[in-house]
Amino acid sequence: MKKNKTSRAWVHDHVNDPWVQRAQAEGYRARAAFKLLEIDERDHLLRPGAVVVDLGAAPGSWCQVAVRRCGPKARIFALDLLPMEAVAGVDFLLGDFTEDAVLEELESRLGGASVDVVLSDMAPNLSGVATVDQARSVHLCELALDFAVRHLKPGGQFVVKVFQGEGFMEYRKQMEAAFASVQVRKPKASRDRSAEVYLLGKGPRRP
Repeated sequence: MKKNKTSRAWVHDHVNDPWVQRAQAEGYRARAAFKLLEIDERDHLLRPGAVVVDLGAAPGSWCQVAVRRCGPKARIFALDLLPMEAVAGVDFLLGDFTEDAVLEELESRLGGASVDVVLSDMAPNLSGVATVDQARSVHLCELALDFAVRHLKPGGQFVVKVFQGEGFMEYRKQMEAAFASVQVRKPKASRDRSAEVYLLGKGPRRP
Protein backbone atom coordinates (compact mmCIF):
# COMPACT_ATOMS: atom_id res chain seq x y z
CA MET A 1 0.00 0.00 0.00
CA LYS A 2 2.78 2.39 0.98
CA LYS A 3 4.70 1.55 -2.19
CA ASN A 4 1.63 2.29 -4.35
CA LYS A 5 1.19 5.62 -2.56
CA THR A 6 4.83 6.50 -3.14
CA SER A 7 4.58 5.51 -6.81
CA ARG A 8 1.47 7.64 -7.31
CA ALA A 9 3.17 10.61 -5.63
CA TRP A 10 6.21 10.20 -7.90
CA VAL A 11 4.05 10.06 -11.04
CA HIS A 12 2.12 13.16 -9.90
CA ASP A 13 5.35 15.07 -9.23
CA HIS A 14 6.89 13.90 -12.50
CA VAL A 15 3.90 14.87 -14.67
CA ASN A 16 3.67 18.29 -13.04
CA ASP A 17 7.42 18.91 -12.99
CA PRO A 18 8.17 22.08 -15.01
CA TRP A 19 11.51 20.61 -16.15
CA VAL A 20 9.72 17.53 -17.52
CA GLN A 21 7.23 19.76 -19.32
CA ARG A 22 10.03 21.90 -20.71
CA ALA A 23 11.93 18.81 -21.89
CA GLN A 24 8.85 17.60 -23.76
CA ALA A 25 8.33 21.04 -25.31
CA GLU A 26 11.96 21.31 -26.47
CA GLY A 27 12.27 17.74 -27.75
CA TYR A 28 14.52 16.31 -25.06
CA ARG A 29 13.99 12.76 -23.82
CA ALA A 30 14.45 13.61 -20.13
CA ARG A 31 14.64 16.55 -17.75
CA ALA A 32 18.31 15.64 -17.18
CA ALA A 33 19.11 17.53 -20.39
CA PHE A 34 18.81 20.78 -18.47
CA LYS A 35 21.37 19.67 -15.89
CA LEU A 36 23.99 19.31 -18.61
CA LEU A 37 22.83 22.46 -20.40
CA GLU A 38 23.27 24.52 -17.24
CA ILE A 39 26.73 23.10 -16.55
CA ASP A 40 27.72 23.70 -20.17
CA GLU A 41 26.46 27.30 -20.12
CA ARG A 42 28.68 27.96 -17.12
CA ASP A 43 31.74 25.88 -17.95
CA HIS A 44 31.78 25.66 -21.76
CA LEU A 45 32.36 21.92 -22.02
CA LEU A 46 30.81 21.15 -25.37
CA ARG A 47 32.53 22.75 -28.34
CA PRO A 48 32.04 22.24 -32.10
CA GLY A 49 33.83 19.14 -33.36
CA ALA A 50 34.54 17.73 -29.91
CA VAL A 51 35.11 14.06 -29.07
CA VAL A 52 32.62 13.22 -26.29
CA VAL A 53 31.98 10.03 -24.31
CA ASP A 54 28.65 9.75 -22.46
CA LEU A 55 28.60 6.98 -19.82
CA GLY A 56 25.17 5.96 -18.55
CA ALA A 57 23.57 7.62 -21.56
CA ALA A 58 20.02 6.17 -21.69
CA PRO A 59 17.47 7.49 -22.47
CA GLY A 60 19.70 9.84 -24.45
CA SER A 61 19.00 13.41 -23.37
CA TRP A 62 22.67 14.20 -22.71
CA CYS A 63 23.52 12.78 -26.14
CA GLN A 64 20.91 15.12 -27.64
CA VAL A 65 22.53 18.08 -25.91
CA ALA A 66 26.00 17.01 -27.08
CA VAL A 67 24.86 16.63 -30.69
CA ARG A 68 23.18 20.04 -30.67
CA ARG A 69 26.12 21.79 -29.03
CA CYS A 70 29.00 20.04 -30.80
CA GLY A 71 27.61 19.89 -34.33
CA PRO A 72 27.99 17.47 -37.24
CA LYS A 73 31.78 17.20 -37.10
CA ALA A 74 31.78 15.94 -33.51
CA ARG A 75 32.38 12.32 -32.55
CA ILE A 76 30.03 11.27 -29.78
CA PHE A 77 30.17 7.86 -28.12
CA ALA A 78 27.58 6.62 -25.64
CA LEU A 79 27.24 3.57 -23.42
CA ASP A 80 24.53 2.18 -21.19
CA LEU A 81 23.35 -1.08 -19.68
CA LEU A 82 19.84 -0.18 -20.89
CA PRO A 83 18.79 0.02 -24.54
CA MET A 84 18.63 3.51 -26.01
CA GLU A 85 16.71 4.69 -29.03
CA ALA A 86 19.20 5.88 -31.64
CA VAL A 87 20.31 9.50 -31.63
CA ALA A 88 21.62 10.69 -34.99
CA GLY A 89 25.35 11.30 -34.79
CA VAL A 90 25.91 9.10 -31.73
CA ASP A 91 27.76 5.76 -31.68
CA PHE A 92 25.90 3.83 -28.97
CA LEU A 93 27.21 0.70 -27.22
CA LEU A 94 24.83 -1.45 -25.19
CA GLY A 95 26.67 -3.04 -22.28
CA ASP A 96 27.76 -3.04 -18.67
CA PHE A 97 30.60 -0.57 -18.05
CA THR A 98 31.87 -2.73 -15.17
CA GLU A 99 32.70 -5.57 -17.61
CA ASP A 100 36.18 -5.59 -19.16
CA ALA A 101 34.90 -6.76 -22.56
CA VAL A 102 32.49 -3.82 -22.78
CA LEU A 103 35.19 -1.33 -21.81
CA GLU A 104 37.52 -2.84 -24.43
CA GLU A 105 34.82 -2.50 -27.09
CA LEU A 106 34.29 1.16 -26.19
CA GLU A 107 38.03 1.80 -26.38
CA SER A 108 38.15 0.00 -29.73
CA ARG A 109 35.45 2.30 -31.10
CA LEU A 110 37.43 5.33 -29.95
CA GLY A 111 40.25 4.09 -32.15
CA GLY A 112 42.94 5.83 -30.12
CA ALA A 113 41.25 9.23 -30.28
CA SER A 114 41.85 11.56 -27.35
CA VAL A 115 38.61 12.67 -25.72
CA ASP A 116 37.60 16.29 -25.04
CA VAL A 117 34.80 15.55 -22.57
CA VAL A 118 33.77 12.50 -20.55
CA LEU A 119 30.26 12.68 -19.12
CA SER A 120 29.04 10.21 -16.51
CA ASP A 121 25.44 10.19 -15.35
CA MET A 122 25.70 6.55 -14.30
CA ALA A 123 23.78 5.23 -11.31
CA PRO A 124 23.45 1.63 -10.10
CA ASN A 125 20.30 -0.44 -10.16
CA LEU A 126 18.92 0.24 -6.71
CA SER A 127 18.69 -2.58 -4.17
CA GLY A 128 16.86 -0.49 -1.58
CA VAL A 129 19.73 -0.93 0.88
CA ALA A 130 21.22 2.55 1.18
CA THR A 131 24.76 1.52 2.11
CA VAL A 132 24.93 -1.03 -0.71
CA ASP A 133 23.53 1.41 -3.29
CA GLN A 134 25.95 4.16 -2.22
CA ALA A 135 28.92 1.79 -2.44
CA ARG A 136 27.86 0.68 -5.93
CA SER A 137 27.42 4.30 -7.01
CA VAL A 138 30.89 5.28 -5.79
CA HIS A 139 32.37 2.24 -7.56
CA LEU A 140 30.84 3.37 -10.87
CA CYS A 141 32.24 6.86 -10.28
CA GLU A 142 35.70 5.40 -9.67
CA LEU A 143 35.53 3.41 -12.92
CA ALA A 144 34.43 6.53 -14.81
CA LEU A 145 37.29 8.53 -13.27
CA ASP A 146 39.83 5.91 -14.28
CA PHE A 147 38.47 5.94 -17.85
CA ALA A 148 38.51 9.76 -17.99
CA VAL A 149 42.10 10.10 -16.77
CA ARG A 150 43.30 7.53 -19.30
CA HIS A 151 41.45 8.94 -22.32
CA LEU A 152 41.04 12.70 -21.88
CA LYS A 153 43.36 14.98 -23.80
CA PRO A 154 45.35 17.64 -21.90
CA GLY A 155 42.84 20.31 -20.87
CA GLY A 156 39.96 17.81 -21.18
CA GLN A 157 36.99 17.87 -18.82
CA PHE A 158 35.10 15.25 -16.81
CA VAL A 159 31.59 15.61 -15.39
CA VAL A 160 30.37 12.89 -13.02
CA LYS A 161 27.20 12.46 -10.99
CA VAL A 162 27.97 11.64 -7.36
CA PHE A 163 25.57 11.05 -4.48
CA GLN A 164 26.56 12.74 -1.25
CA GLY A 165 26.98 10.23 1.54
CA GLU A 166 29.51 7.64 2.61
CA GLY A 167 32.55 7.67 0.34
CA PHE A 168 31.74 11.04 -1.23
CA MET A 169 34.61 13.01 0.33
CA GLU A 170 37.08 10.21 -0.38
CA TYR A 171 35.99 10.20 -4.02
CA ARG A 172 36.29 13.97 -4.24
CA LYS A 173 39.88 13.67 -2.99
CA GLN A 174 40.56 11.12 -5.75
CA MET A 175 39.20 13.65 -8.25
CA GLU A 176 41.39 16.41 -6.80
CA ALA A 177 44.45 14.17 -7.13
CA ALA A 178 43.55 13.38 -10.73
CA PHE A 179 42.66 16.89 -12.02
CA ALA A 180 44.20 20.35 -11.82
CA SER A 181 40.79 21.76 -10.83
CA VAL A 182 37.66 20.19 -9.30
CA GLN A 183 34.38 22.04 -8.73
CA VAL A 184 30.94 21.06 -7.47
CA ARG A 185 27.86 21.80 -9.55
CA LYS A 186 24.23 21.45 -8.41
CA PRO A 187 22.07 22.36 -11.43
CA LYS A 188 18.62 23.86 -10.88
CA ALA A 189 17.06 20.85 -12.64
CA SER A 190 18.38 18.55 -9.88
CA ARG A 191 15.60 17.96 -7.39
CA ASP A 192 16.24 19.76 -4.10
CA ARG A 193 15.67 16.62 -2.07
CA SER A 194 18.12 14.62 -4.18
CA ALA A 195 21.58 13.92 -2.76
CA GLU A 196 23.07 14.11 -6.25
CA VAL A 197 25.68 16.66 -7.21
CA TYR A 198 28.02 16.82 -10.17
CA LEU A 199 31.78 17.07 -9.87
CA LEU A 200 33.59 18.79 -12.70
CA GLY A 201 37.26 17.96 -13.21
CA LYS A 202 39.37 20.09 -15.55
CA GLY A 203 42.86 19.35 -16.75
CA PRO A 204 43.67 15.69 -16.08
CA ARG A 205 47.00 14.97 -14.46
CA ARG A 206 48.72 12.12 -16.25
CA PRO A 207 49.26 9.03 -14.04
